[in-house]
Amino acid sequence: MLKKILIALLALIVVLVIIVAVQPSEFRITRKAVIPAPPAAVFEQINDFQKWNAWSPWAKLDPNAKNTFEGPTGGVGAKFLWSGNNEVGEGSMTITASKPGESVVMDLVFIKPFAASSVTEFTMKPEGAGTEVTWSMSGKNNFIGKAAGLFMNCDKIVGTKFKEGFANLKRVVARP
Repeated sequence: MLKKILIALLALIVVLVIIVAVQPSEFRITRKAVIPAPPAAVFEQINDFQKWNAWSPWAKLDPNAKNTFEGPTGGVGAKFLWSGNNEVGEGSMTITASKPGESVVMDLVFIKPFAASSVTEFTMKPEGAGTEVTWSMSGKNNFIGKAAGLFMNCDKIVGTKFKEGFANLKRVVARP
């Protein structure tokens, strides 16, 4: 009887490993919004990490997080490091490409609660009297990431934060 239980348990583990292994090895999460401001004003907020706490949806999760800035204040080479509670973890963002009024690309590295890296991109284009902003995050799914994706909808979780960030960004750029 014990042998049958162990065989069944082993078979279940093998099936679970196979299911995890065949999950997508890459991910991309994208949201768009129109911000009622010119591209230059939106770009200014995104391209300068020292302005992020005013609109970032993650800043409110831990107001006591330790934030450090390295390199230039904005543009290529600007780096933002944080260390906070379990909701924000620990990591860094570094701007790797920056085209005024058009786009900002950054490397995003998480150290805690788990190690991961991805690329975050913001693109801006005029849309009527405002700016259409596309915010995306992409990267590779390791085995743990694939397994986590079976139990939580990362696109929905991160996408909701992107939408919250857009709402905050709208308020920030609308200030007189």
